[in-house]
Amino acid sequence: MRFVDEATINVIAGDGGTGVVSFRREKYIPHGGPDGGDGGDGGSVYLVGDHDINTLADFRHIRTYTAESGIRGSGRQMTGKGGEDLYIPVPIGTLIYDDDIDELIGDITRNGQKIKVAQGGFHGLGNTRFKSSINQAPRRCTPGSPGERRSLRLELKVLADVGLLGLPNAGKSTFIRSVSSAKPKVANYPFTTLFPNLGVVRVGINQSFVIADIPGIIEGASEGAGLGIQFLKHLARTRLLLHIIDIAPFDGSDPAQDAKTIIQELDSYSHELVEKPRLLVLNKTDLVDEEELEQRKNDIIAQLDWQGPVYTISALSKSGTDKLVFDIMQKLEQDRELERDAQAAQTDNQPTEE
Repeated sequence: MRFVDEATINVIAGDGGTGVVSFRREKYIPHGGPDGGDGGDGGSVYLVGDHDINTLADFRHIRTYTAESGIRGSGRQMTGKGGEDLYIPVPIGTLIYDDDIDELIGDITRNGQKIKVAQGGFHGLGNTRFKSSINQAPRRCTPGSPGERRSLRLELKVLADVGLLGLPNAGKSTFIRSVSSAKPKVANYPFTTLFPNLGVVRVGINQSFVIADIPGIIEGASEGAGLGIQFLKHLARTRLLLHIIDIAPFDGSDPAQDAKTIIQELDSYSHELVEKPRLLVLNKTDLVDEEELEQRKNDIIAQLDWQGPVYTISALSKSGTDKLVFDIMQKLEQDRELERDAQAAQTDNQPTEE
């Protein structure tokens, strides 16, 4: 299935049912009075997070979604049936915008989360509602109000703990295949990754994280060249970036200069992304001997003025990958613990109501 990360749809909530004018007519009760019932409420439209969906592709074929309208009331003060609410499943990580005013309505971040995007119409009133001491036989009723209509823009930003950065053919797809059960396409030509791939990396019991691979970034990507820039938004939610560098490029290019290209394009797209925590990973170490590897490693560190840890791996042979994923898991757990402590402190500092 083709990966689609943006879609525009129309949602129409159900109209409220009309109230009715009716009078009680029974033998021996000549003046039974009004008994017209109210209409039913119109159904509302909700978007619901579903972890079994990972693309917005279905919305390319069906663009309009309509909830049921309420049924009109009837005599004997019988209220019309309300319209059924409409629930539309969307992937986790979907941002919902009102397309007419470009306003963010909500963000689907967990399975089963519901966000109302169109309110159903209110029911009309039957003539029973208008009976009073001075109006014993009202002949008035009201129509139901129309359901809300909206044009929505859906934008998917995949939810992952770790995002992969690198030039085409840096070995990102091979890496995600080697550490998870994801099976992205791998080949010896550029741009084999045409859409984001997600993989779950299991480190131990109850220890796992989600990793996202996006298409490779090339020079000029921030101005529209290549494929990767349109998917960089998927890295916005990640906690950590892995910058994977091909230590032995087949075209003879300088690995350090290749790394600088990625950083420049990342900064051109979003300064927040370039400031995100990042690990440097030198891949394809099986293609060079130890002496050359050490020389190239030191050269990259010097040219990038890199202060953080550097990992040397061969994603193909899985050399060095165990230590890398273990260290990633440790860092993520530390970050989560800090977040829990911060949330707890914020809760404790909130004033209590007397």
